[in-house]
Amino acid sequence: MNNKAKMLTIKQAANVVEGITEYRIRQMCISGELPCFKAGKKYLINENTLRKVVMGEDVTEVNEHE
Repeated sequence: MNNKAKMLTIKQAANVVEGITEYRIRQMCISGELPCFKAGKKYLINENTLRKVVMGEDVTEVNEHE
């Protein structure tokens, strides 16, 4: 069983969700609207969290457990 979280760069995240640009993903990361973390200069976003944020779900619990 693979329990690894799939992490996406801003570019990959923008490709996962049609209609959201790299610029918007970056702004969501900077504002805290989209939970992420920085690895060097790159923002990394959990794919499941991204999908939940886009669908309007509360991600407060997700961040505490991932």
